[in-house]
Amino acid sequence: MRPLITCLLWLIAWQAAAAPQRVVSLAPSLTEIVIELNASDLLVGVLDGGVRPERVVGLPSVGRYGQLDIERLLSLQPDLLLLWPGSVSAAQRDQLKRLNIPVYTAEPHTLDELADQIEQMGGRLGRVERGRQAAEDFRQRLASLRKRYRRDVPLSVFYQVWDQPLYTVGGHQIISDALTVCGARNVFDDLTLPAPQVGLESVLQRNPDVIVASDAALLPGWKRWTQLKALNTGRLLAVPDKGLERASGQMLQAVAQLCSALAPER
Repeated sequence: MRPLITCLLWLIAWQAAAAPQRVVSLAPSLTEIVIELNASDLLVGVLDGGVRPERVVGLPSVGRYGQLDIERLLSLQPDLLLLWPGSVSAAQRDQLKRLNIPVYTAEPHTLDELADQIEQMGGRLGRVERGRQAAEDFRQRLASLRKRYRRDVPLSVFYQVWDQPLYTVGGHQIISDALTVCGARNVFDDLTLPAPQVGLESVLQRNPDVIVASDAALLPGWKRWTQLKALNTGRLLAVPDKGLERASGQMLQAVAQLCSALAPER
């Protein structure tokens, strides 16, 4: 047993030494995962987008969505960048590649992929056991939601992101997978763009059972069409939790609230 114990102690020490010490997060969702992994002490800078979590309020900013300040980032001397591709322009992503700074790229399209990402980030940040535990808890809760809200015939749902112009989510977007967990189907799941623009006529033609909007202020315009019987649905719902828009561990609670709103009888 002694050689085995020695090997394990060596492995733990190696992981601690190999873990990054100066991390910059380039997406609010990734910042949240770092916090959930109890690794916020490693963060030296974050990309802003909305209200910051309390633990990172005082950290330096490296810009906002689509407006990364490369010089500011370099001044922080990071040894790991956490990147969600959509938060940085294509040109700046190319710049980052040329900096020779290690990058962990995360773009989960499903909740299962998000669980894997949480576990992988635990490994990259030297929080292996915490990452494993958080991912396993996430998977168990996800399985419970799927079992509870499963339907033989899914509800058809139009998920509205914006109204002028009219935007929705595509079939490869994680919110579309959240609808599936809730026993629903995105009526535009055949579209591959993350946030495609669609026409009013195409929504009316697909005639969803439920319209879900990212904000209650987007819903009143649909009442006219339901009154004219152009839409069969009388169900207009606003997303009950903005956490649905951030792919981190907290998203699962937002999914649970969405499921409950879609199927209150369950």
